[in-house]
Amino acid sequence: MRQLDGLKEQLAYLRLWLGILVVAAISLVGWIISAVESAPPRLWLLGIIGIMFLGFAVLLLHQQIERGIEQIRSL
Repeated sequence: MRQLDGLKEQLAYLRLWLGILVVAAISLVGWIISAVESAPPRLWLLGIIGIMFLGFAVLLLHQQIERGIEQIRSL
């Protein structure tokens, strides 16, 4: 039972970070869209790199959450 509770807490923590990363990515996309004419190209490039990094982190976190769910199902 202790292992199940630990896994549930870990999943809750990972879901929190997943939400934070998704909100950050959405905010960055919104900024890029709103700053089409005013942002210098260097900031555009950094923004796009940031979106790619956040997207990759979201995918990795999602996979880790899925593994945790499978662990809970196997208990």
